Amino acid sequence: MDTLSAGSFGPLESAGPVLVWIVVLTFVFLECAIILGLFLPGDSMLVTAGVVLATHDSGTQHTWALSVGAMGAAIAGNQVGYVIGRRSGHRLIARRGGKYLNAANLHKVNVLLDRHGFWAVAVARWIPWIRTLCPMVAGAANMDHRRYTIASSIGAVVWAPVLLLIGFYCGSLLEQVPWLMPAAIAVMVSLLAVGTALGIWGYRREMARPAESVTVDDV
Repeated sequence: MDTLSAGSFGPLESAGPVLVWIVVLTFVFLECAIILGLFLPGDSMLVTAGVVLATHDSGTQHTWALSVGAMGAAIAGNQVGYVIGRRSGHRLIARRGGKYLNAANLHKVNVLLDRHGFWAVAVARWIPWIRTLCPMVAGAANMDHRRYTIASSIGAVVWAPVLLLIGFYCGSLLEQVPWLMPAAIAVMVSLLAVGTALGIWGYRREMARPAESVTVDDV
């Protein structure tokens, strides 16, 4: 599961594109930069944002512009995650018995980077928990920073616009059925709010578990 607060999404439909921008850029950055991102509903948030923007007159321009902004937030978040990992000195902190932040998952990401390197970083963008752990593991494993930056940027350039545009064009189709659009947005926003609330709860539970140090190998 991919936090601001659950209440951030309630007024999305009527608050206009500004709130959508704030929520999207914040979620995308956090999901790519820090452990909290493991519990944020990033993919569904981007699709929902696209649907909401479809209800506004300037939705097309905002969607394309937000796609560029989301790319930038993802790239910046990846750099922060990489630096955090690099400063850990090959040792990352996992949670014993954790759902996502456990030694097994960190090892899987390390092996993935070791075997596939550049392409693992690019494709990791599409796998929720891996896209959060990958930058930190890459940094801790001393992956070449230039190769990492290029690969993670390629992933960001594809990921954010695709999901936003899927949401926007689905929303455009829904607008052709006037009674369906409000119901669809209400359901999507409600699910996103519940998912975010559960994510906060899951994050708190995960971080309350005993910590254990995991050594990451060079890639």
